[in-house]
Amino acid sequence: MAANVAGNGLQHSGVAGQSSEHQTWEDKLEAASVSKDDLNALVFDYLVVEGFSDAAVEFARETGISSTIDQDMIQERMEIRQAVEDGCVEEAVRRVNELDPEILDTNPPLLFHLFLLRLIELIRADRVEEALQFATLELAPRGAQNPEFLADLERTMALLAFPDLAKDDASSDSSFEAITQLMKRTQRVKVAKELNAAILESQGQGMETKMAGLLRLMKWGEDRLEKNNLRVQDDRGRQWADVVLREV
Repeated sequence: MAANVAGNGLQHSGVAGQSSEHQTWEDKLEAASVSKDDLNALVFDYLVVEGFSDAAVEFARETGISSTIDQDMIQERMEIRQAVEDGCVEEAVRRVNELDPEILDTNPPLLFHLFLLRLIELIRADRVEEALQFATLELAPRGAQNPEFLADLERTMALLAFPDLAKDDASSDSSFEAITQLMKRTQRVKVAKELNAAILESQGQGMETKMAGLLRLMKWGEDRLEKNNLRVQDDRGRQWADVVLREV
């Protein structure tokens, strides 16, 4: 009986201790404050990285942020990004090389992804012979030199082997999903984001907005808390972060 009482006491003590720690965490969370200057800096960074140069200039003026904004550079970056999203890959590659040849010369995976998108656009336009020639001259050699590229190349070439998959009304069979995904706008957006990040890095800026980085950190922190059996009230921000990060 004494042992049971002692055991129950330890159990209750453990629960109480965990509850106390959780309350301490909640208190610290509620007490945390973020200065207006820090919030303004986050908003300003978002406007610059996402290419809203006019809004960034006006926001900096209204909030007193001291920062020089190269609007022409931002405009050029956003036009290149838009070219990729519109499927104009050749134009995007040309303009990036004019901006800074080292961006693509020093990033083989990015160049390969751009070339893959170029191949996809040729297939979309039903320019089969040109697509085959482009794949043979530009993609196959890169795949041979970099085995990690082969899976993506084979997946893209499957669009030629199964032309029906390249159509808008392609099969909804889940077994072909990895292939049909290539024809969706999300593929263009994915490559455009990758290129945008590389341009930002070449200009000495972050590869994504600081806000996105904080969201990733918040999600990581809440996941760690959950793994340690510390429940986060209402998934505080985690589900919201998942949605937002899919858009940035």
